Amino acid sequence: MQYNHLSSSTIFAGQELSLTSPQSVNKQSSAYTVKSGDSLSLIAKKYHTTTAELKSANHLASDLIFVGQVLEIPNKTVDQAPDTMASSREYTVKSGDSLSVIAKVYRTTVEDIKTVNHLTSDLIKVGQVLKIPNASSSGHQPITSQTPKSYTVKSGDSLSVIAKIYGLTVTQLKAYNQLSGDTIYVGQVLKLTSDGPSVSEPKAPKAASSFNADALITEAKKYIGVPYVWGGSTPSGFDCSGFLNYVYTKLGISVPRTVAAFWAAGTSVSIPQKGDIVYFNTTGGPSHAGIYIGGNQFIHAGTSTGVTISDMNNSYWKPRYLGAKSVR
Repeated sequence: MQYNHLSSSTIFAGQELSLTSPQSVNKQSSAYTVKSGDSLSLIAKKYHTTTAELKSANHLASDLIFVGQVLEIPNKTVDQAPDTMASSREYTVKSGDSLSVIAKVYRTTVEDIKTVNHLTSDLIKVGQVLKIPNASSSGHQPITSQTPKSYTVKSGDSLSVIAKIYGLTVTQLKAYNQLSGDTIYVGQVLKLTSDGPSVSEPKAPKAASSFNADALITEAKKYIGVPYVWGGSTPSGFDCSGFLNYVYTKLGISVPRTVAAFWAAGTSVSIPQKGDIVYFNTTGGPSHAGIYIGGNQFIHAGTSTGVTISDMNNSYWKPRYLGAKSVR
């Protein structure tokens, strides 16, 4: 425990342990085999290095990696194993929670929460007790004291996430910022107190003057097979809203970053047309979305499949379908 800086006897499968004193080990490189869902940025974070150093050590010209590829991890001492998750605390899932929300609140990652709780999917249920990895003695509690007066929205944020982090309610956030809906945008400044800086209602996303659904679908299909990466918004890895944002932006259409923001900003349609966005309830409310391509099929970034085409009538997606919206 001393050699590995462990505060308890908890260890997990795949964890690397030093069998010698840290003072007796020199820096060396080690190998890592790429797994489904990995990206250079995730691996770099896990091993306390950088994407640039990983690319340099492995003579990579781009960020693209593939499952089964063996990467050299630079400048890693034996005692510097990936985060041990040795200290953890428990959290009881509440209505409206998702793994991404909980991870953001407690400053950890979805993958770490899934690993320490032996979860094979992102599905959680109200009342479920989760272990929160990498929790310090302070417990990484949501920020409730010395709350700043404003917050600048970042990629992957939503009102519910921001509210949880700062110990507020979504209703309070909307009241402070005079918001009529749940739509927020990257770069938007939100008031966190009643006397915070003045902000204005965000403008709805603007579509390109000429919308070409076939061109949109052709662009989307270019990325079939790209792995799912939580928070990913590039061809090296996408989450579902990151994929939508990337593809629509490539066609010159300005859209939000999160599924909730897409849902709030779009115009409801009773029957989806090519290029519309179809929404599904996987963890509570609109939590997954894809681009409708016709024939009851949609293209999306699935957590277990990466970018793929699915049938809306299959046994998983049909009961979870919420509706369709247009951003034309």
